[in-house]
Amino acid sequence: MSYDLAVWEGHRPADDTAATAIFSDLFNRYMGTDAEHPPTDRIAAYVAALLERWPDLTEDEEDLSPWSIGPLIGAAKGPLFYFPMRYSMADEASAHAAEVASSMGLVCFDPQVQRLMS
Repeated sequence: MSYDLAVWEGHRPADDTAATAIFSDLFNRYMGTDAEHPPTDRIAAYVAALLERWPDLTEDEEDLSPWSIGPLIGAAKGPLFYFPMRYSMADEASAHAAEVASSMGLVCFDPQVQRLMS
């Protein structure tokens, strides 16, 4: 079982309802297509920042990584990064992911509960 988060570039939505609509639009435009959408520089930098704390799943020899996909950058398309993590590590990893996103001026959204994270 995994737990998913979404991080994207843009202004912070006014509320959870607006964030849900923006996430849905971004998901449909970038994830719901076979078209190639390389990650933007800011999203690539965000993924790199996450990998400073925990290794990429493809390099995790000690089973320390919370990520459920590898390479992690593969979950980034354009201005959207929609990524799964192991449910058993979701609390710690999602809190860190939200903190890093905020520090980089990115929006972090929890699609399971349709809520902005701070």
